[in-house]
Amino acid sequence: MRSLAAVFALAVYVVVPLDVRAQELDQVVAGLESTYGKVNDLRAEFTQVAHNKSLGQDIKAEGTVYLKKGGKMRWDYKSPAPQQIISDGKTLWVYTPELKQVNTGNAPKALAGPAGSFLAGLGRIRDEFSVRFLNPATKVDASGRPVVDLTPKNPTPLLTRLVLAVDPKDHVVREATVYDQFDNTVVMNFSKVSINPGLADTLFSFTPPKDAAVVPLER
Repeated sequence: MRSLAAVFALAVYVVVPLDVRAQELDQVVAGLESTYGKVNDLRAEFTQVAHNKSLGQDIKAEGTVYLKKGGKMRWDYKSPAPQQIISDGKTLWVYTPELKQVNTGNAPKALAGPAGSFLAGLGRIRDEFSVRFLNPATKVDASGRPVVDLTPKNPTPLLTRLVLAVDPKDHVVREATVYDQFDNTVVMNFSKVSINPGLADTLFSFTPPKDAAVVPLER
C-alpha cells in the first residue's frame, strides 16, 4: 500500500551493568503490555515517512488513525493525497479517491500477524517478539524515550522488524518504525493520542462509492 523508514538519533551514552539493563527492559515491556492490554480503542494523529531503499526515495504523509480491538482499523491520509485504509476485522478496503478505485480483500489474510493487530500484539510482546533495546548502552533517544527493537517470532514479508520509541510516563508508543523483507521502512510519529475514546464500530465499515471501481487485492 504505502511503501515502508527511518533513523533514530541516540544522544546520551550511559554504561549500565547488564542485570540493570535487563531489569529496565523488563520494565519497559511490562509497561507496554500493561498499557496496551487495557486499550480497547485508540485515536491519534500521525506523520509518516516511507523510505524505498532500492530507489533511495522518501515519501511523507500525514493523517489520523483509529484502532479498535478485533482487528478494526482506519487510516485516514490527508496528504500527499487523500486515501483511506479501513478494516472491520473481516474485510479490508483501500480507497484512493484520485483513482476512483477501491481495493478490497480478506483482512485477516492481508493483515496477518502483529502488524495488522497492533493493539493485541503490543498487549503480549513477549509472545509475539524477541525484544531488546535498540542501543543497550543508550537505551533512550534524544527525547529520553526508551527505544525497543522487536523481531517478530513469525515474520511476514511486510514485517521483519519493529522499532518503538515509548513515552516513559504512560508507556504509549510515540514513534514506530516498520521494516519489511527488503529493508524498506516506514517511520510514524503519533501525537494527540486518545486511549479508549469509545469509537463506534460504524467507523470501521465502508461502502464503496458508486463511481469507484472495486478491484480485488489478490487475483
